[in-house]
Amino acid sequence: MAIDTAFLDELRQRTSLTSLFSRRNKLVRSGRHWKACCPFHGEKTPSLYIYDDHYHCFGCGAHGDAISYVMQSEGSGFREAVERLASEAGMEVPADDPQQVEKARVRQTLYDVMDEVQAIYRHRLYQPEGRAGLEYLQKRGLTEETLERFGLGWSGDGRFLLKALEGKNITAETLVQVGLMRTDDAGRPRGELFFNRVTFPIRDRKGRIISFGGRVLGDGQPKYLNGPETDIFSKRRTLFNIDQARQAIHKGAKAVVVEGYMDVIAMVQAGFGGAVAPLGTALGDAQLELLWRMTDTPIICFDGDGAGQRAALRSCEVALPLLKVGRSLHFCRLEGGDDPDSLIRREGKEGMEARLSSARPMEVELFSLLTAQERDPTPERRAALRKKLYELSQMIPDKLLATEYSSTLNEMFFARYRRQKPGRGGYGVSGASTVPVIPVSGVRTVAEGSGERLNILTAILLQYPEILPGIDREYNALSLPEPLSSIRTALLSWADECTGALTAESCQAWMAEHGLAEAVRQVCSSPMPRQIRMEDGDDRMREAMKLWWHFYALENLRALQENVEEEVRRTVDILFRSSSESDEATRRTLLVAMQARQNVLFALRRGENPALEEKES
Repeated sequence: MAIDTAFLDELRQRTSLTSLFSRRNKLVRSGRHWKACCPFHGEKTPSLYIYDDHYHCFGCGAHGDAISYVMQSEGSGFREAVERLASEAGMEVPADDPQQVEKARVRQTLYDVMDEVQAIYRHRLYQPEGRAGLEYLQKRGLTEETLERFGLGWSGDGRFLLKALEGKNITAETLVQVGLMRTDDAGRPRGELFFNRVTFPIRDRKGRIISFGGRVLGDGQPKYLNGPETDIFSKRRTLFNIDQARQAIHKGAKAVVVEGYMDVIAMVQAGFGGAVAPLGTALGDAQLELLWRMTDTPIICFDGDGAGQRAALRSCEVALPLLKVGRSLHFCRLEGGDDPDSLIRREGKEGMEARLSSARPMEVELFSLLTAQERDPTPERRAALRKKLYELSQMIPDKLLATEYSSTLNEMFFARYRRQKPGRGGYGVSGASTVPVIPVSGVRTVAEGSGERLNILTAILLQYPEILPGIDREYNALSLPEPLSSIRTALLSWADECTGALTAESCQAWMAEHGLAEAVRQVCSSPMPRQIRMEDGDDRMREAMKLWWHFYALENLRALQENVEEEVRRTVDILFRSSSESDEATRRTLLVAMQARQNVLFALRRGENPALEEKES
């Protein structure tokens, strides 16, 4: 018996061809797609290309979908291959049933009905009754080619669809079944769904019409109306223009998600063929999976108003549990009340291209959306915001990726909201004063041992946290692996919340309280600079600061060379402020930091390196 075509379509959609091939074949990235040596004939140079829904070998001609691949590679029969893939996808193959055969026949009939209705809507657009609709579309700047490409039409006054279908063996009950007629409380047909609306055919990935959308002219409500869920239409499992966008994306177009029909059409007419839109609902998980089958990083481009921002945030929250290495989202933020349609009409393709080129990674957009109204948050709001950022990062199933997101979001949080306290830095106003600095000649090659140096940089701060205010910006900018990244987050948080002196004892207690005692112990067990045997005071701080900058320079010498003069100018400006603007502790910390940087540059020029303690055997 035949298996329901709807079930097979769903199975193909849920099955990743790249995952199937990668189990037995080495895949190589080729643009937006993958290629491999064909498993069906011997070759040394890859000639088999894998797309989102099919593969093709340009050597032997092998071609097919996921089911075909299992059949060809394992010698399985059709049903056996379907059952195996269904098991992996968590689906149950429907039992052989004559009703399934009938159901498949009925579905095909429904597709045929939609084609007949589409022909009527298209015809009406060019009749006197459709003049208002045609004029509206032309005023929106749509060309005849675009009208034809998208099959835009006119529904008429909602009273003559059945009459126009006479002789086609299409009943009112069938129109109800495809969502084009309403029903009364008793389930009887009582009128057409669309009347006096411009119609937009909605197609599936194969190009079959599965529903319609309609836009009313004037101020009628709702402005846009979509067909209801039917046996052939599920709003959450498709996207407007998905059929044409797939082809364009395969040829290199950007995948761009916009809000509405007219945005998609304006984008495509302007040359952005990969534009799609959800169908009156928020972008859902099934739609994101559709997008990721076509490209690793689709762009979300919603309107610049409040509703668009809320939709963007909702998209982030939906995407986070689906993220994994190799797939993400970018966000294109439009200004004010702009949408892609209005922007293109005002600035043309170049204006839209500029916005898309500046699309931001999801983590940046997520942080921006959550902090848009947080100008000077209270400690309570700051704590709530940090908790929210952490909770969002933990929605990502891949623990390594979740950790990276958490670290990145924390870094952005501290960069924006780190409060400057008396005695803890607070510089930032550049002045005109300059201090001569002798640069290091040439570029020093950084030796192996980056991981050890990063350990040492963190360990110095754990032992001498009083120097943190003089180096916090550079420390925050370092790319740190775990657990150093988590320790840094805790260090900056502790320094920000601490109301007393920054002492090693207070720091250690904070780390233990936040479950990082073992991580700190491991970091401090690495080879360390010889202990600084200084009494409390400037000498102790100066030596600790000098050591920190020395190892920072070994890790990132170029950055130290490039910013030292700028930092000296800033420091000098602070040092000469009145005491009301900068207390003595701040002045002392900054002076020590400035001197330490210069001393490190002199020492490196002479070829000196800090000595490490020998580990006990």
